[in-house]
Amino acid sequence: SVGLSGILNVDHDSDHLESSTPLQPELRAIDAYNPREELIEYVRGFGITTVHTGHAPGELISGQTMIAKTRGATVDTAILQDGRAISATLAESSQKPGKQSPGTRGKQMAMLRSLLIEASEYRAKLANSTKDIDDKQKDSKQESGKDNQEEDEKGEVEETKLARNLKLEALVEVLDGKKALMITADRAQDIASALRLGEEFGIRVWLDSAAEAYELIPQIKKAQVPVLLHPSMARASGDRENMTFRSAALLKESGIPFAIEGGFEAYVPKVRIVLFEAAIAAAHGLSKADALESITLSPARILGISDRVGSIAVGKDADLALFDGDPLEYTSHCIGVLIDGVVYPGENK
Repeated sequence: SVGLSGILNVDHDSDHLESSTPLQPELRAIDAYNPREELIEYVRGFGITTVHTGHAPGELISGQTMIAKTRGATVDTAILQDGRAISATLAESSQKPGKQSPGTRGKQMAMLRSLLIEASEYRAKLANSTKDIDDKQKDSKQESGKDNQEEDEKGEVEETKLARNLKLEALVEVLDGKKALMITADRAQDIASALRLGEEFGIRVWLDSAAEAYELIPQIKKAQVPVLLHPSMARASGDRENMTFRSAALLKESGIPFAIEGGFEAYVPKVRIVLFEAAIAAAHGLSKADALESITLSPARILGISDRVGSIAVGKDADLALFDGDPLEYTSHCIGVLIDGVVYPGENK
């Protein structure tokens, strides 16, 4: 939610979660992203040059995500890729109290499945509508000599054209493989549900947070689903009560693609520091080289932007973070950042 919300002890935006309805895949991150939010400068000061951000977990489908550089005065100059994924949540946090829906895990899955089925039907209607329009236009050219033919057929085409539905359009892109469905799920039960959903609809699923992923390693590996791993410094409570510092090492040993992510927790800015998260993983079985890769090249590969960022190579963006020591040591400092070749100060500004 970097750029959609900020540092909570100063004036900041709070556009990371719309709670008026549980299903809102049409919400675009670019419409809520504020490139001038102070939190962006804060994370850049720790060497972060690119963020995958968007509507935070908390609703069954909370909205879309985007990828941005941590610089730029407008969203157009900051953005690297729009609409990268749609964010869904299978957890207690997206359940509603009383008689509101969804109130249970069963209802959560039923609502997701129903909406994806509706999107699949909409996709079929869209394809038929496009075919009908093409056929009418073709017939129009063959019979162009008739009086008032053009106006009549224009009306027919407009009648044939399917009304736009932003919610379903967003999910059609998931069904077509253009967007991933990023599902925040920590309990093994919810992770298993996410995998079933991906298999049923043939869609790309990313597991987000996944505190109990170590319980389902064979299933995750079989499904070929990448994991955006939980922030270890967030509170180990609720659905995350069984998380372990060894998750990264266990996923690496199993050959499951993963990346370590920062998190969001009110008044706990430390969970934003992905370097600390990587350092904890390195202290619990992950090599330092793999720990660094888990916050650089690995996320770039999962997000599909490794041709531009994630490693130092000819032809890639000139994005670098400079440290006065081992980046994974708490006593080291980021002394400077380059983004697209432009120098920005590190944390010691």
